[in-house]
Amino acid sequence: MSASTAGRPSLVIVGAGPRGTGVLERIAANAPELYGGTELDVHLVDPYPPGGGRIWRQEQSPLLWMNSQAQDVTMFTDETVDMAGPVRPGPTLHEWAAVDGRSFSDRRLLGSYLSWVYERTVAALPPGIRVHRHARRALGVGGPREGRQQVWLEGRPRPLLADLVVLTLGHLDAEPDDEQRELAAYAREHGLVHLPPDFTADSDLTAPAPGEPVLVRGFGLAFVDLMVLLTEGRGGRYEDDGRGGLTYVPSGREPVLYVGSRRGVPYHSKIGYDWEGERPPLPRFLGPAEIDALLARPDGFDFRRDVWPLVEKELGFAHYHRLFTAHPERTTLAWTEFEKRYAAAGDAAEVTALVADAVPDPADRLDLAALDRPLDGITYGSYGELQDELRAYIEDDLMRRHNPLRSQDSAVFLALLSVYGQLVRLGDIGSWWHGFFSYLASGPPGPRLRQMLALSRAGVLRFLGAGMRVEAADGVFRARSDSVPWSFVEARALVEARLPEPTAERTRDALLRGLHADGAGVTAEGLLAVDPADGRVLDRSGRPHPRRFALGPHTDARGSGAFTRPRTGGPAFRQNDATARAALAFLGALSCRTAA
Repeated sequence: MSASTAGRPSLVIVGAGPRGTGVLERIAANAPELYGGTELDVHLVDPYPPGGGRIWRQEQSPLLWMNSQAQDVTMFTDETVDMAGPVRPGPTLHEWAAVDGRSFSDRRLLGSYLSWVYERTVAALPPGIRVHRHARRALGVGGPREGRQQVWLEGRPRPLLADLVVLTLGHLDAEPDDEQRELAAYAREHGLVHLPPDFTADSDLTAPAPGEPVLVRGFGLAFVDLMVLLTEGRGGRYEDDGRGGLTYVPSGREPVLYVGSRRGVPYHSKIGYDWEGERPPLPRFLGPAEIDALLARPDGFDFRRDVWPLVEKELGFAHYHRLFTAHPERTTLAWTEFEKRYAAAGDAAEVTALVADAVPDPADRLDLAALDRPLDGITYGSYGELQDELRAYIEDDLMRRHNPLRSQDSAVFLALLSVYGQLVRLGDIGSWWHGFFSYLASGPPGPRLRQMLALSRAGVLRFLGAGMRVEAADGVFRARSDSVPWSFVEARALVEARLPEPTAERTRDALLRGLHADGAGVTAEGLLAVDPADGRVLDRSGRPHPRRFALGPHTDARGSGAFTRPRTGGPAFRQNDATARAALAFLGALSCRTAA
């Protein structure tokens, strides 16, 4: 596209994936109110195609799926979003693509949807706002606090000049930590294979040899992608076993995957039924007032001590509201009585005693500790025994998550979304909560777990258990676990099945690293500190930069995922709207001063 005109206000958005596209959509929605007919140049910087960006680009394996049902993916706001800007409705993925709403589409179809959203957004901009695409990497941002910013691009001798910069960088590559450097060096020295944390679709998976054991550390969504690419991706296939399950027919080119993690189990299956009936009235115990109180504490707050009890009570409230209202025959109290006593309970022990009286079946009670660490304290006599137990665990999880008689699980999912929306305001609360949320609420589609079972029965996938530890010794990698503490597995290949941590200190992104070096604030977790109100980047004294904004997983206002379910008040939409409105108000005032 054409270069911007000198003297016109300009905005640079670095990152053209779903988040950058979402900010642009909010600019289009809010510009008529806040910017009028004034001209504006918007520069969109990303080496990958706009809309999908790197992660959701269309050029990747058709075997890789979305992790959400098509009906649960939208890029458009609705009236449930608590924002100042106007609602601009639009189709969900399944409405746009005319596919089954319950299906898990492949990522290439999602990439097409995101590309369409981007084109529609550009077309919706007022005539005076022009978008200029730059298919390059941004290398750095400079400039005075009160003056125009300079955005340096790879392969371009002069910088883009910007009155404002919005960073929507998405997931970034990272330099290895000390352990990863040591493992990589050991692999080079001994001719082993070591694949560090990475976006699985970008990893070189040609090295693991057919039939050879591969240690895999990580049992989340990155592992699922790895499992797919090293089995079906190498020519294997699934057949119906005639009993509602699958049989895996290997190609002979698969390695043998030995997978373990801290928990030792896969993330919980996506829920496989639709919601019916009354929804729990959320938030109830963790809403804006409670967040205000936490933020007002003069001595700060501790997540485990001060926040987690509120989270636990909120999740429990949703669970028992659903149980008592949808399945009252499995309780011994009226809901009104239970709710009154639940609200009055002063600690976890009182809640436990109340639940023991009112809910006879332990399977109907919410035990978050057991959900989080189901293998804690359990050891097995052999790896063979562990395989049987893990297959039974996965089968039970699939059965429960697809059974509407256990619909209190779905209520807990809704409560998790509500909680996440509130906790965004607290900034950096550590990585534990994000991991717990993903494990419980953002697990794989049910069909992926059925494939996992088939691979296990075929001997292509073997479980290592909880508390997995890796050591490099005697020219190989060796894995142990707390589940079978007296045994170990050796292999010449190790794969770290997880994304790199989004830290400013170890990122390979030159722009983010430069911001950190120049004084941008960073949290204890290594995340870029931003103002929760509008996403302005904070310096190390907590002062917001008037001309720099940041949104996404590299910030301490990161959200629960890339996409928002319709009608759930998505906090990402709220953040996008606040940033777009702050940017437009600033640029509008600047334009008026320039015109005068």
